[in-house]
Amino acid sequence: MFGLDAFILARIQFAFTVSFHIIFPAITIGLASYLAVLEGLWLKTNNPVWRSLYHFWVKIFAVNFGMGVVSGLVMAYQFGTNWSGFSQFAGSITGPLLTYEVLTAFFLEAGFLGVMLFGWNKVGPGLHFLATCMVALGTLMSTFWILSSNSWMHTPQGYEIHNGQVVPVNWFEVVFNPSFPFRLLHMSIAAFLSSALFVGASAAWHLLHGNNTPAIRRMFSMALWMALIVAPIQAFVGDMHGLNTLKYQPVKIAAIEGHWENPPGEATPLLLFGLPDMEEERTKYGLEIPKLGSLILTHSLDQQVPALKDFPKEERPNSTIIFWSFRIMVGMGLLMILMGVLSLWLRHKGTLYRSRPFHHFALWMGPAGLVAILAGWVTTEVGRQPWVVYGLLRTRDAVSGHSDLQMSLSLLTFIVVYSAVFGVGYYYMVRLIKKGPEPVDHLPSSTTGTPARPLSAAGESLEQEKP
Repeated sequence: MFGLDAFILARIQFAFTVSFHIIFPAITIGLASYLAVLEGLWLKTNNPVWRSLYHFWVKIFAVNFGMGVVSGLVMAYQFGTNWSGFSQFAGSITGPLLTYEVLTAFFLEAGFLGVMLFGWNKVGPGLHFLATCMVALGTLMSTFWILSSNSWMHTPQGYEIHNGQVVPVNWFEVVFNPSFPFRLLHMSIAAFLSSALFVGASAAWHLLHGNNTPAIRRMFSMALWMALIVAPIQAFVGDMHGLNTLKYQPVKIAAIEGHWENPPGEATPLLLFGLPDMEEERTKYGLEIPKLGSLILTHSLDQQVPALKDFPKEERPNSTIIFWSFRIMVGMGLLMILMGVLSLWLRHKGTLYRSRPFHHFALWMGPAGLVAILAGWVTTEVGRQPWVVYGLLRTRDAVSGHSDLQMSLSLLTFIVVYSAVFGVGYYYMVRLIKKGPEPVDHLPSSTTGTPARPLSAAGESLEQEKP
């Protein structure tokens, strides 16, 4: 396929499936906690606006959750089918960690999800709120175990190697490996920001279409407070994560910065833009700020950052890719901070719900969190190359022995099936968002009636969508 061998096709296939998958957990992690907040506010104030928002977003949460589970199962099978060398080498570490995720997070979510989605009219409000909180906790626990497993692949510790296989000797060190705390915080906050931008964009769409109800205003306001407060925190956590990466994966930092060599006695500049060339071993058309690279990465004006030429060619990741993926991630983060600051200014002026240019900005920022997550994962995973377990197992040694034809056909199948199945899911979700929250006088009772059915929510009422 396009002249690519089975190894490259296997990498593309996994990148394709994981890119589809990560979108859904990112939204469900944030929405689950958002739903817990909405229901808690309703129980505390008895304000029907909070209940209206809960019923609206729980339907969208259900669609995301279902698609996330389906796409996640496919990834798990790929470890055995396409990356059998990795499974044989590190399965004794990653297998139990993923099992712990199933035994804790997945079982917790499965146990309470039915009550959360269908039990509104069947159980008491306290028990229903508990179910919502448990589902939110389950999404965070799932993040914990997945990030622990992936982080161990970046900074492995707590193991020994016997007969060519990894054997765990200290599970505490395995789970709490050096990069895990920073990556867990970074990804969790990214999920909350992605959900906030998703909620804010949905509200902005309704405001632009004249739907200026109390429910729309509340969810717009909450999303913008989240961006204002959490986006700067994410920048601080990202800085700590960068310092950790500099310590344990310095070649990745050199590739991210497009930094090739250190002249004696000179501090490292920050390359804002440029085009790293892996063959010529230089970054063309570079726009740099002197000494700023040293200041950001070492918090000093004289220490040098490791350069790509300090490492053998075969151990260098592709700087051309991660140089730009990192800048896309940072660019999205700066736009989030800008949106939060602008929202504060508009609140002060009293025009937050009337500023159409800002509403357009918030609408276009809707996918920014997901774009930043995808760019961040590209930076992380491409930056780890050529290792699948850093310093222990090369990616080429982890791939299964499939032919080029087999990998081409399976990749094409994934592209067709994913585009069809998840395309329908996206379309359905957009219709739900356009429908908007129900008026408070149309809400189901909390004690009578039949349970809400989120997967059949786009029925007759969707034919009456607002313009």
